[in-house]
Amino acid sequence: MANSSRPQYGRVWLTFLRNSLIREMTFRGNLIITVVTRGFWFAAQLILFDIIYRNVNSINDWTREEYFAFMATGMLINAIVETFFMPNCANFSELIRNGNLDFVLLKPIDTQFLVSFEKVNLAMLNQVLLAGALLVYSMWQISHFDLGLLALQRLIQSGEWLSLLLICCQGAGQIFMYCLLLAVGVAFFYSLMIALASSSIWFGRNQGLYDFWFYITVFARYPRSIYSGSPTGELIRFAFSYVIPILLVVTVPARQLLSKALEPSWITLVSVSVTLALLLISRYIFNWSLNSYRSASS
Repeated sequence: MANSSRPQYGRVWLTFLRNSLIREMTFRGNLIITVVTRGFWFAAQLILFDIIYRNVNSINDWTREEYFAFMATGMLINAIVETFFMPNCANFSELIRNGNLDFVLLKPIDTQFLVSFEKVNLAMLNQVLLAGALLVYSMWQISHFDLGLLALQRLIQSGEWLSLLLICCQGAGQIFMYCLLLAVGVAFFYSLMIALASSSIWFGRNQGLYDFWFYITVFARYPRSIYSGSPTGELIRFAFSYVIPILLVVTVPARQLLSKALEPSWITLVSVSVTLALLLISRYIFNWSLNSYRSASS
């Protein structure tokens, strides 16, 4: 009986997803406009860097296809965050202003879960699909997929099953690490957003969340290596690599997928450890802000 009284987070989240789908279908025009707008933005990014790479072979150590894989990685992380977390964190100040946070606090479920997952921006899933398609295209061009298939056929025909197994395990491990590092990037940005949203408890309204999200992610849109070569660039590179690792959340998974060396090699541990620490800190800030909250009736 005790177990039946525990919140079923999976069912609650599915209910949130269903409600979000109903909202989007109610205002189909807004959904279509958002999808088209995001599609134009995606196309503009591709055209811009395609024009740049027509004039140069590489930027630092990034070729055209490698940079598109990097761009797709950043778009995937941003799209996931903006699909599941951005609308909720931006709405937190409204919950405080209109007093609806009182009802959230009364629910027999974790408050941060409710605040973080209540709304799903389904229009941004279009961005996830576009970024995934760009990633597949980039890897296809880089790995010469047709040649890889011929090599696998030769291994099968020659009966070299051990070599085939090792290649498959290596590829699966590389994809697994890439997905894990993508999750680290999503967790990093979510931690920043929920910590900033929590400040609405003290300030009353925090309408600058979207502006903060844009400005803070500008640095992550470009590979970490481009910030080297000048004192200002080196300062940005150090601060956003080891203090707040914004430059690592996209660069590390992209280089992992592309088998490009990381300098230093242990910098992946910095990204993971700082993200875990930031998750704990943001959780503490959120609970601390709730302790400072005064209900609408007080």
